[in-house]
Amino acid sequence: MTQKILGIILLLALSQILWAHFAFSAEIVRKTTLSNGLTLVVAERNQLPTIHLQVLVRAGSSVDTADQLGLANLTAELLLQGTATRDATQISRRIESVGGSLTSAADLDFTSLHLAVLKKDLPLGMELLADILQNPQFAEPEVARKIVEMKARLKRMEEEPRQIAQLAFAKGLFRDHPYAHPVEGSVATLDKLTRVDIQRFFQSYYRPNNALITIVGQVTLEEATGFLEKGLGGWQASPIQKPPLAPPQGLARPEVVKIDRSSSQANILWGHLGVNRGNPDYYTLLVMNYILGGGGFVSRLMDQIRDNLGLTYGIYSHFEAREFPGAFQIVLETKNQNTNQAVAEIRKEIKEFLEKGVTATELAEAKAYLTGSFPLRMDTNAKMVKLLSAIEFYGLGLDYPEKYPQLINQVTEEEILRAARQYLQPEKFLLVVVGDQKEIQLKDSF
Repeated sequence: MTQKILGIILLLALSQILWAHFAFSAEIVRKTTLSNGLTLVVAERNQLPTIHLQVLVRAGSSVDTADQLGLANLTAELLLQGTATRDATQISRRIESVGGSLTSAADLDFTSLHLAVLKKDLPLGMELLADILQNPQFAEPEVARKIVEMKARLKRMEEEPRQIAQLAFAKGLFRDHPYAHPVEGSVATLDKLTRVDIQRFFQSYYRPNNALITIVGQVTLEEATGFLEKGLGGWQASPIQKPPLAPPQGLARPEVVKIDRSSSQANILWGHLGVNRGNPDYYTLLVMNYILGGGGFVSRLMDQIRDNLGLTYGIYSHFEAREFPGAFQIVLETKNQNTNQAVAEIRKEIKEFLEKGVTATELAEAKAYLTGSFPLRMDTNAKMVKLLSAIEFYGLGLDYPEKYPQLINQVTEEEILRAARQYLQPEKFLLVVVGDQKEIQLKDSF
């Protein structure tokens, strides 16, 4: 019995235990809409003591305009820095005094706030959350301090080879689409942002009819509704006017970006435009990608380029599926002098995949892993609240965890070959190579 098969058997055994312990049913997840348009999803779960709550506001960096890049993130970073009645220290000390946590962050598609408290401290957590969502101060000194922090973060990103490669890849692939820019924005646009800009952004997007709240833990829908109607009942709905945004178009032909850095290793990104989260072929692509490069040490790319050729310590591929089509990427590092061979081998593996598809054994192992590991995505309340929030945000249906195994298991070899030929685009790839270009001597074509 191979080590790979043994690992899958152990994973399946573990998954059965987890499914039994954290049995998921659509009946324990309930959804309602409050009087002000706020969507509420509650999963009553009594096995674990800490309640996790996540707020998603449909206002990520994708709504930033070209002259205000970083505004969504700056707004998110400032939410916890003070309200009309509490400063940042008072907020943090109050939540920490009960062993809880409260964080905020911006993503490309949305902004999120995450609250974690024990059941007895939920009223306090709700009180703080309601204050933050309705009365943020955005004080001038805090705005100035956060802008300095964001600029420093951007400068650090621009000095790290992996980040340099990712920034160049996003810019080269997404062009004029907001996905081309990091959520932090740019130094040039951050310098222009003002408190008035932040207040206007908050008033435009932070509305109950543009948000959803997910709660997982020892709480019922009725209890949660009562807390939210009390704390957020006065949060007023308003029409949401987002800037019109067309899907990214990707590349029409192969492009290569070479960035010179003094390093013994080359950071390589190879890929192209992928799919959005709502694409009906998403699950076929999930299985396909596991076999190609998403399956860690059992993937084809890892087997050939790492194990057989010794060109890298690790290589992986992934589809970044978001509200709009994201990227498909193959990522690796290798010695500068091995760059051409590594890229050629990637192309070779893609070509073979498109010609021959996958084997029955590969398909069975991929399905076993993807279904067997799924319970690990909801074995804590923290993981579960993030999963349910994403499910609701992307409109996947609250019975998604129940449907997921079937969606994976119904994928066939023929569907994978069709999807590979439709979505893998070796004739429209973007290649980004960061490293010592004199040592690399990158070929003009592959």
